[in-house]
Amino acid sequence: MAESLPEHDRILQEIESTDTACVGPTLRSVYDDQPNAHQRFMEKLDACIRNHDREIEKMCNFHHQGFVDAITELLKVRADAEKLKVQVTDTNRRLQDAGKEVIAQTEEIIRCRVQQRNITTVVEKLQLCLPVLEMYSKLKEQMNVKRWLLNLLESTVGRTKERAWSSD
Repeated sequence: MAESLPEHDRILQEIESTDTACVGPTLRSVYDDQPNAHQRFMEKLDACIRNHDREIEKMCNFHHQGFVDAITELLKVRADAEKLKVQVTDTNRRLQDAGKEVIAQTEEIIRCRVQQRNITTVVEKLQLCLPVLEMYSKLKEQMNVKRWLLNLLESTVGRTKERAWSSD
């Protein structure tokens, strides 16, 4: 009987470590050996099963606490995530509001720059027209004095002389 216990341990070890296709011949050896070998093997098998059950329970208890800790941490993270979400939403709203002000001010600056460019263009064009306007002003004064005909002749003669000098 003492000799069958180590044999049963070997058989159990072989069953646990081999492929399921090879279990048949191993179990057959339990029935072939001695009388009541089957009963002793079943007792040994039950003891082995209880031993594995205890190991599984220990492992589950160990991992259960880790699982509980992980769930607790997850709940804390979820609460922190909710707070962060509220903060991000609030920051986003404030940035959107600030952005609207910046956009409005930028549009105002653009409008002012366009207006400034238009004023510069008008000043340049008026400066080009200034000699004509000065001549018109002198002509008006002379017309009031009735000297416009004489000045027109002088101006025409002056231009003719300038052309004569420039063609030489």
